[in-house]
Amino acid sequence: MTRTPLASTSAGRRTRWRLHPAQAVLGGFLLVIVLGTVLLSLPIAKTGPGGATLIEALFTAVSAACVTGHVIVDTPTFWSPFGQVVILVLIQIGGFGVMTFASVIGLAVMRRLSLRSTLLAATEVKSVGLDDVKGLVRGVVGISLTVEAVVFVLLFARFATGFEHTVGEAAWLALFHAVSSFNNAGFALFSDNLMSFVADPFICLPIAAAVIVGGLGFPVIMQLRKHARSPLRWTMNTRIVLAATVALLLAGTAYITAIEWNNPATLGPLEWPAKLLAGFFQSVQTRTAGFNSIDIGALDEATLIGMDALMFIGGGPAGTAGGIKVTTFAVLFFILLAEIRGDGAVNVFGKRLSRAVHRQALTVALLSVAVVMSATTAIMLMTEFSLDRVLFEVVSAFGTVGLSTGITADLPVAAQVILILLMFIGRLGPITFASALALRERRVLYELPKERPIIG
Repeated sequence: MTRTPLASTSAGRRTRWRLHPAQAVLGGFLLVIVLGTVLLSLPIAKTGPGGATLIEALFTAVSAACVTGHVIVDTPTFWSPFGQVVILVLIQIGGFGVMTFASVIGLAVMRRLSLRSTLLAATEVKSVGLDDVKGLVRGVVGISLTVEAVVFVLLFARFATGFEHTVGEAAWLALFHAVSSFNNAGFALFSDNLMSFVADPFICLPIAAAVIVGGLGFPVIMQLRKHARSPLRWTMNTRIVLAATVALLLAGTAYITAIEWNNPATLGPLEWPAKLLAGFFQSVQTRTAGFNSIDIGALDEATLIGMDALMFIGGGPAGTAGGIKVTTFAVLFFILLAEIRGDGAVNVFGKRLSRAVHRQALTVALLSVAVVMSATTAIMLMTEFSLDRVLFEVVSAFGTVGLSTGITADLPVAAQVILILLMFIGRLGPITFASALALRERRVLYELPKERPIIG
């Protein structure tokens, strides 16, 4: 009988307990959330005496790290400057991605990435290969800081010259909203969010532009930076994201503006240029940003339903946006189109989609619907709020949007915990979250005989 050497046994044990990349991503986000909760619980993080309660600190930390924007306390009045800085740092780390941020630190200190760090970063940024991960990580940082800097300059100029703010106040407001907008977070330093600027294009348009760019996803932004004038070199992912983003933005703008045009509580009192600006701005925010320039609680029920759909779809993959992603939505649309036509394969922009992509899109969509419906039902059983408002809160949390009809702070703690879980799942993505919870990967070495049930 041969005995296994102790070293071999230890190595085997280490291998057996080594985390799957998806589990490492989940663990990284949990660690950041825990640290953020601890910092926000300190008395120095809150205005007035005492510190924030556990649910106040936890909810805010999760919302910031998951770049959502849902709040149960008023950000500018409840949190001190220290607390606001903590929120800003959590937003930036959450926008980068925890593993991407760790890779940035590794590159800065070690000048290189280990294979393990490369695998983790590749998992988070949805890279299709390992060769470009280091460049992609550096690109994420460069793009983020560049866009945030441009938006900061534009907002600073407006806050410093158009309002009665000191230079320091204008700089802080510009920095906070530039970071919050590009990372699709939706946190604002005004108690009414951005409702005071509903007719101000110098505030709304830079923020909207940052939201759109952040929502495209880093791979798309990097490819546009390299091949903006060579559309033939764009990948299918880039073409789908750009086409779907433009279509959904235009459709959302037309839908929201048309329904709310004469609503006296939203667009009704505004002049027509301001109505168009507000309609466009709110359509942009459903890309998972969460700023609002009109009262969301006063929207027509039909508008809420349309925004539910837009928030559920979300933005581009491997970026700061949430939702099931526009690529998933587009794939499902092309699958539907192919079935209606009777095509033997699903073709998109001159390329054929692999059947693995079909399964992934269906899995993401069905898991997401199940999560949203389960959470909506649970909260409906806990509260007396109407279905349209509860569903809006749930979809907004799952899509990491942060828009609210105003009921979030009035929900019971159990319902707020459900929203916390939704924000967390929404930021990681249903498949990544499910993979992280799986005890092991299944590899089946056989196939069963085929048979077709009757569909439809």
